[in-house]
Amino acid sequence: MSIRVVLADDQALIRAGFKMIIDSEPGFEVVAEAADGKQAVELARTARADVVLMDIRMPRMDGLEATRRIGADDNLAGVRVLVLTTFENDDNVVLALQAGASGFLGKGVAPEDLLHAIRVVAGGEALLSPKATRGLVSRFLTGLRPEHPGPVPGLNLLTEREREILVLVAHGLSNDDIAERLYVSPLTAKTHVNRAMTKLNVRDRAQLVVLAYQNGLVRQGDALPE
Repeated sequence: MSIRVVLADDQALIRAGFKMIIDSEPGFEVVAEAADGKQAVELARTARADVVLMDIRMPRMDGLEATRRIGADDNLAGVRVLVLTTFENDDNVVLALQAGASGFLGKGVAPEDLLHAIRVVAGGEALLSPKATRGLVSRFLTGLRPEHPGPVPGLNLLTEREREILVLVAHGLSNDDIAERLYVSPLTAKTHVNRAMTKLNVRDRAQLVVLAYQNGLVRQGDALPE
């Protein structure tokens, strides 16, 4: 089955460029295009999207609010949002992830990296570009807490292993990387990650990264734990 993609950007030329790249790749299909956030939310549902490529700055409803609405709709629980913007290192990195985005890339991304990102988030993983990750850390270090400040109650429900894996997720490790590091199977690593997401009431790994930094489990310059 193809990965069904909805493009949401108010610039028709940008949508056309992304559509050409995506439709040229076997296993990918652009099923709808939206010129604003309100349309994006509607089309995520009616076009049965797997992934929405979401611009942030759009008329009527911006991409952040559209992402929040998709994330809050139980009927769209399987839809992943990949945010695309011109400015990778502004406050929108944090806001987009807290709104429920599964990934964040600049619009100048190479075609092969765009396709990889869509494949990653469609598979339930999180995707952050290195620049976006640095921006995320920087904003938390300067004290930005756009939403949900303070410790998350679910943290005390995590087992020692789940907390350990949360830290590794925040360092950007995939399930395969975690499995290799902890000498467990990728399925076991994925199970621990999913349990942590359930206990912390987040929908994907990107929000785990936010929580880990927000609660001081990972700080700038921290090396991977031994």
